Amino acid sequence: MRPLTEEETKTIFEKLHKYIGKNIRHLVERSDEDYVLRLHKNRIYYVRESLMRRATNVSRDKLAHLGTCIGKLTHTGKFRLTIACLDLLAQHAKYKVWVKPTAEMQFLYGNHVLKSGLGRITEGTPAYTGVIIYSMTDVPLGFGVTAKATSECRKADPSAIVVFHQSDVGEYLRSEEDL
Repeated sequence: MRPLTEEETKTIFEKLHKYIGKNIRHLVERSDEDYVLRLHKNRIYYVRESLMRRATNVSRDKLAHLGTCIGKLTHTGKFRLTIACLDLLAQHAKYKVWVKPTAEMQFLYGNHVLKSGLGRITEGTPAYTGVIIYSMTDVPLGFGVTAKATSECRKADPSAIVVFHQSDVGEYLRSEEDL
């Protein structure tokens, strides 16, 4: 487990900025305890600093993981968010989308959110920005990227894609057979 390089940190913060905006500062500089980002086996972990210091007693090859895995770095240097970071993103989300109960299962099966399944959307959401998908009862279901701005959503036909699917909580079940 090692600290991130400047380039890796920049790549990760750019991706997180799409979803939580300037609230990135609240992730690392928390009032209760300091948190850090660490790289271990191409995965990025969000971990309490005190726990990370204790983990230095464990050898790298014996350490499975530590803290919350928020994503992984690809071999080409790009950063992909994993569904495990949904709770962190939901706490600090800048833009949100709520889906109707009839569209929840479609989203959880990996489909995009259509206009007909859109319950609410945060006012002023631009096109092609990261959003957190919620059920109408405010349960975070996943995250995606908007296909249209809020103003365009109002005029779109019911079969138009409003949010492109990125990840959802149903991935745990779908990827279970890969383990």
